[in-house]
This record gives sequence, structure tokens and C-alpha cells, in this order.
Amino acid sequence: MINKGNFKRIQEDLKRFETEREQRLKDSRDVIKLSKQIVFSIHRDDLRKASSYVKQIKNKVRKLRGPPYYNGLDKTAVQEYVEAIAYFDFVRNNRLPSKSELKVDSECYLMGLSDLTGELVRRAANEIINKDLDSAFKIRKFVNDLYGEFIQLDIRNGDLRRKADAVRWNLKKLEDVIFDVKVKGR
Repeated sequence: MINKGNFKRIQEDLKRFETEREQRLKDSRDVIKLSKQIVFSIHRDDLRKASSYVKQIKNKVRKLRGPPYYNGLDKTAVQEYVEAIAYFDFVRNNRLPSKSELKVDSECYLMGLSDLTGELVRRAANEIINKDLDSAFKIRKFVNDLYGEFIQLDIRNGDLRRKADAVRWNLKKLEDVIFDVKVKGR
């Protein structure tokens, strides 16, 4: 009456799914770690080391592309990847990589760019400390332009909406710091 072969195949399917899920979790953690190493290296002005991490992360992130997301961690990893690569490209090549270049979905791309603005605020503050106002102004202009693109979008998703709002707050931080330096001479 019960087809034991049917249940055997189901058991094999579940086992395969769990093995793939565990590998995806590991790959996600690796991508997140490499993303943090890229950002940290850039903040220390060690672009050679950051470049090495970029090569590593590009190989790792290929395993995470596309649905289905088995958990939130792989989606977070893709966002961190976007943030790290965009930061690297901004600093090294004075450009922003496109969504299609990074081969990510729109939501992860926008969430990663939102996080990027926080790193740019930190970089601008360091540039001001180092008396490089031109670089700080360039960062402010970039974040302003990015914010201009974000406000053109009809964003309703809760997480993405919160991150998009962070772009506006990061722009305000940049404007406040630059105002203090330029007008108040601090």
C-alpha cells in the first residue's frame, strides 16, 4: 500500500537540500567576511590587499547568485558584496559598478548602495581629518547624486525603504560636516 521507494526518494531530496543549504550558509559567511575585509583594507588605504580580497569574493559570490534564497544570510551576503565592490570601485576607479556588472537583483543592489553611503561618510570624515577637502566634496556630490536617483524610485519594501532613508541621513551627515569645516572652520 505505501510505496517505500517514494519515501526513499523524498529522504534523499531532503538530505540533498540540507547539504546544499549548509554549503550556502558557509559561502554566505565567507562572502560577508571578505566584504568586511575589503572595506577595512580600503579604510586603511591598502588597495593592494583589498584587490586581493576582491578577486576572492568574486569567486565566492558566484555560488550565491539567484534565487532561491534558502535563508536571509545569503541575501545579506549579496548586499555586503555590492557594498564592498562598489566602495572599491568608487575609491580605485572613481565609478559605481552597475547592477548588471555585479550580476545581482535590484533589491540587493539598492540595499548594498545604501550601506555604501555609510562607508563614504566615514571616508569623507577621514579625508577632512587629512585636510583633503576636495575628496570630501567629491564624496558629498556622489552621495547627493545617488540620493537623487533613490528618490526617483517607488520603494515600498520595509527593509529597502529603511535603507533608502539611510542614504538621506548619510547625505545630511556629510553636509553637516562639510558645513562645519567650510563655514565654521572646524
